[in-house]
Amino acid sequence: MKSVLAGYLQLTKPSIMLLVIFTGSAALFVEGSLVHDPLKFVLVLLGLFLTGGCANALNQYFEREIDANMGRTVKRRPLPTGKIGPRAALIFSISIGLMGVLIFGFFFNWFTAALATATILFYSLFYTLWLKPHTAQNIVWGGIAGAMAPVGAWAAATGSTNLTPWIMFAIIFLWTPPHFWALALFCSDDYRRVKLPMMPVVKGERSTLNQMLVYTLILFAVSMALLLFEPGWIYTIAALGLGGWFIKKVIEARRDASTARLRGVFGNSIVYLFGLFAAIIIQSLI
Repeated sequence: MKSVLAGYLQLTKPSIMLLVIFTGSAALFVEGSLVHDPLKFVLVLLGLFLTGGCANALNQYFEREIDANMGRTVKRRPLPTGKIGPRAALIFSISIGLMGVLIFGFFFNWFTAALATATILFYSLFYTLWLKPHTAQNIVWGGIAGAMAPVGAWAAATGSTNLTPWIMFAIIFLWTPPHFWALALFCSDDYRRVKLPMMPVVKGERSTLNQMLVYTLILFAVSMALLLFEPGWIYTIAALGLGGWFIKKVIEARRDASTARLRGVFGNSIVYLFGLFAAIIIQSLI
């Protein structure tokens, strides 16, 4: 039973969902209206987890045969390992997605419910079934879904959005290509084996690294743009320090694309995003 429950949790991609919940909570702290209403604050995060977990679980359901042929996933994901059957995974995915959408609709507003539904459909169907197998820009466009948490959280709290959550969206969106392309570079043999047109497979290592640097530089600029709407010295120091450090790591990988350096970019990118959004939260509490 413990193994099965762990398998269902793995379907939601919990490490990714931790990032989704964290960036969504940052938007709630900046917006501020639910900070003193713990129940609604937690309900927003639960809705984000359930709808995001649904999209991730449907992604694994549709890609179960691909995952079974990739060294990175064959022993780590519950469908290839047989912990969970396809039918059970599909029922679980739809169920948690429906619960999350209804939480947003009944406890907050139907605008947020519609955003969550659109995100699920975009990632699980349009990205997974069409974009990912057909374009080398798949990760770029797929990043739209992962970046929606601040927008969805803000919409749940206010019934609308403004420029602040969209800048947070842009930060996550621009962060996604250098983050995942670093992974794709040191796992390129896997993607080549299953015939997925990831950027390193289609354009090669040098082109991918050049694009990673371009996205990282634009990311740095956009992260600083948040200061126009949410100024503060803590965030300023974090954006300058973490952004400069991230750029340095990408430049180093571009000069020496060893597996160790690429893994370093992948891991450091996670530290970068968590650190930046932690600074947003801390700044909002001062």
